[in-house]
Amino acid sequence: MTDDAVTARARGRAERVADHPALDVLARVGLAAYGLVHLLIAVLAVRIAVGAGGQADKADKTGALQAVAATGAGRVLLWLVVGGLAALVVDRLLHAAVGHRGLPRAARVRRTAVDLAEAVVYALLAKTAADVAADGGADPSTPPLPSLLLALPGGPWLLGAAGLGVMTVAGYAAYRGLSGAFHRDLDLRGAGLRRSLLVLRLGRIGWTALGTVYLLSGGLLVVAAVQHDPAQPVGLDAALQGLAEHTVGPAVLLVLAAGLVVFAVYTVFHARHRAA
Repeated sequence: MTDDAVTARARGRAERVADHPALDVLARVGLAAYGLVHLLIAVLAVRIAVGAGGQADKADKTGALQAVAATGAGRVLLWLVVGGLAALVVDRLLHAAVGHRGLPRAARVRRTAVDLAEAVVYALLAKTAADVAADGGADPSTPPLPSLLLALPGGPWLLGAAGLGVMTVAGYAAYRGLSGAFHRDLDLRGAGLRRSLLVLRLGRIGWTALGTVYLLSGGLLVVAAVQHDPAQPVGLDAALQGLAEHTVGPAVLLVLAAGLVVFAVYTVFHARHRAA
């Protein structure tokens, strides 16, 4: 069998897996789960803005997942979230491998890079959800990733690169919202004009808010890398906590939280109208 035949056979298998109804259902569950996590982050952010959050409340993905895992039913839900996010990882990897054919080379490379970046995001969140579910919602015993990176040789450079990576992905998320590029992910045929317009408006607001929130988080990673301070709080929670300390911070925090709620609602429609 020639190399071309082997490649064609492998591509055919990948396409069959990508088109399997079970993967599609799980990917839709994963999209809804992704929205649920950000809805919970929005709730925690509101608590910070109004001064109701305790010291243990972390307005980040870990804090949101720990809130879900507080009950036995929540742990079951978390494992469902893990399964859905894992399906999204597989879906994005398969899309990167066999999708975008027929596009110009530059567009194909760009779309493939986006698919791979999304796969990494979903994989990291799936791992976090699995760790929280396995620990029953307890605080993780290992130090946060930024502290681990700073402790490595060349740690500040690694952390700075990670921060720039987060800012790049966040900037693209904001671009998707502002430009409406997210509509490629949707199949709104049969949705009707009113629902289609609603979904597109939700997507514009939600993606823009999501990108803005994570731009703040990535910026803090870069600052921590420049200052070489392993003790400096970094990440999404630190960004939102720091924002709340400014005069207009609570108001801005409430606006961003509202944007995350909009994004969570959008993901429900995205799950329903997900493009094949």
